[in-house]
Amino acid sequence: MDDIDWRVLKTSQAWLAQGRQPVLVTVARTWGSSPRPPGAMMVIDSGGRTVGSVSGGCIEDDLIAHLRQGGPTTLCPDGRPVVLRYGIDADTAHRFGLPCGGTIELVLEPLGPASRLDDLLTALQARQVTERVLDLASGTVTLQPAPQDALPTLDARRLRTIVGPRYRLLVIGAGDLSQYLCATALGLGFDITVCDPRPEQRDTWQLDGVRFLTDMPDDAVQAVRPDARTAVVALTHDPKLDDLALMDALQTSAFYVGAIGSRLNNQRRRERLQAHFGLSADETARLRGPAGLYIGSKTPAEIALSILAEIVAAKNGITLPAQLQVAAAKDALADAAPPQTVVCSLS
Repeated sequence: MDDIDWRVLKTSQAWLAQGRQPVLVTVARTWGSSPRPPGAMMVIDSGGRTVGSVSGGCIEDDLIAHLRQGGPTTLCPDGRPVVLRYGIDADTAHRFGLPCGGTIELVLEPLGPASRLDDLLTALQARQVTERVLDLASGTVTLQPAPQDALPTLDARRLRTIVGPRYRLLVIGAGDLSQYLCATALGLGFDITVCDPRPEQRDTWQLDGVRFLTDMPDDAVQAVRPDARTAVVALTHDPKLDDLALMDALQTSAFYVGAIGSRLNNQRRRERLQAHFGLSADETARLRGPAGLYIGSKTPAEIALSILAEIVAAKNGITLPAQLQVAAAKDALADAAPPQTVVCSLS
């Protein structure tokens, strides 16, 4: 499953080619609380069909109602972009489901050849983070490489948005845990590759929508070429496989590199990576191990959930407190455990 921004852009491209007069709606700015963040997108066609969202549903309903009452050109009457505000006062905020005092500003853009959707999607497929600049007077778009993601900016003349490629997940190992991890990650919109050279694991793998590699893990990392929108997690419990992936992944710009295993095994893994593979202390410090957040997980499905929660937090730039990390939480529990009573029998 594609992530929502990718779906919006691909749907926009398809509807434009079909002559369905699509309008791209982008959240440009918000004040106070709002249902969707700046940069969120949706596309609406001339019949009122939508993909994506800019609110909890009520603003979408209002746009659809205007479209159906006034016809295909009612949202952008002169064929140029329009800026709309919702939720300026408490009554309007309540009507459209915004928290009291919250305000959301939208840019409605009628799509056409000047929108450069084909060029944008080509850049994203090449994993190029791209700045898209919309001229509000003419509706023309310029594209240029961007160094990193950023919030949209809107002034009287232009809307600037930063659009990045899909987030990727490289999973080393094709066991039960991987199946649960990948199945959930598909719903989150990750582009997923699983690597496992072991025939017995490959033969039992069953999950559509996931790319499968039988290369050695270090070759797989080099083939994927992790960037700042890539996560790598090693799940085999076999150091001969996991270490091969980690030694390369930790030297990339991947936003997350993790491995399962006990606290002791992960400490030994860091020592091996430094002693035998020449990694620095800073590089091995990037390793999330044991991977995941401490939620008391026991089953493969629960462990997969804890790992994905940590990956999503890292993706969103959230620094979590130490007590949520598996190693720190287990250390704290061990320190808090009461001493064991030993009963001796003398006879």
